[in-house]
Amino acid sequence: MDNRQAIGSWLSGPRAAIEEAGADLGYRGEQLGLPEEGPGSIARPGRRIGAMAVDWALCLLIAYGLITDGYDQVTGNWALLIFFVLSVLTVGTVGFTPGKRLFGLRVLDLATGRPSPLRALLRSVLLCLALPALVWDRDGRGLHDRLARTVEVRI
Repeated sequence: MDNRQAIGSWLSGPRAAIEEAGADLGYRGEQLGLPEEGPGSIARPGRRIGAMAVDWALCLLIAYGLITDGYDQVTGNWALLIFFVLSVLTVGTVGFTPGKRLFGLRVLDLATGRPSPLRALLRSVLLCLALPALVWDRDGRGLHDRLARTVEVRI
């Protein structure tokens, strides 16, 4: 293996390296019984990050405009609290936040299809810790979704 192959396999990620070795991982969401594309398929990272950015901006705007009198660390803390409450209430009741709805996403419970308030609470706590959301499985689900037994899909 020359340097170009080594660098190329590193850039393409572990999934590509495993598939080059002959393993068939299937498409994202196949193990969960979800379609490969279209409604009901696993949400792609770009959409999920965009939805979270919209939700965060909304929460920051609320914290800045209604609670604090200037932008500082306290504003960020209030925004995180508002983000947590928004996530628990909206995901636990309708299955999506305003940002997720804007980007055409919904959170589903793997067993029942509709996330319970308790699952939404667990998912939101883990999401606010950030690290679980940055660790993904081979289906593209964050650790926060995996532990809460939920999945974020396109609608």
